[in-house]
Amino acid sequence: MSDVPPVSPRRAMVLAAGLGTRMRSLTEARPKPLVAVGGKPLIDHVLDKLAAAGVETAVVNVHYFADQIEQHLAGRHAPQLVISDERGGLLGTGGGVAKALPQLGDEPFFHVNSDTIWIDGVTPNLRRLAHAFDVNAMDALLLLAPTTTSIGYSGLGDFAMTADGRLRRRAEREVVPFVYAGVAVLSPALFADAPEGVFPLTQLFRRAEEAGRLHGLRLEGMWMHVGTPEAVAAAEAAILASAA
Repeated sequence: MSDVPPVSPRRAMVLAAGLGTRMRSLTEARPKPLVAVGGKPLIDHVLDKLAAAGVETAVVNVHYFADQIEQHLAGRHAPQLVISDERGGLLGTGGGVAKALPQLGDEPFFHVNSDTIWIDGVTPNLRRLAHAFDVNAMDALLLLAPTTTSIGYSGLGDFAMTADGRLRRRAEREVVPFVYAGVAVLSPALFADAPEGVFPLTQLFRRAEEAGRLHGLRLEGMWMHVGTPEAVAAAEAAILASAA
């Protein structure tokens, strides 16, 4: 770590434009970010955590059932919301952020998938991410959940992590211990010379990995992968158990 003081992002990018195809029975008439888990839409779980972390402005991109998301968010005041409109065509996880960069500013920002949900440990994970991010050493710091203890996840993982926190993506047929939890601190430098139009954020993660500037932080608490209708019940049970 350098001597640069930890950043405390005041802006965030929230991805809410996806089609929710894996949850089709729940998303035929509404977008996935508005699917309720524990009596609260997924996107509100995310925005409440961002507000608690001191985020002042959140940019939310919209495409699928965009009107519903805009109407739902109209009543929120914390954080202040800016809509990044992708009704004309999805730009992918990378292109969507690149389009919103003018609203995100020149400082590192939180990046959160609107359908991710997690239970914090003693210290909120967003605060831990902000404290651990080193702009001199990192272009991206990803929150990683252990594959073995995550609710609703049964995949092979996404990353292995070295002792100094650098990440290496999973090779084909390899099993690795961590899955990306859909939460990160990103530097605008990650998007230098990024492609125009549609592209995945993983393309920039690979470039940062090759430069040794893709790092990870192990989540404290519990992450829930709400990828299917069945996973909603598992997530709700975990939330109830944590509150008991």
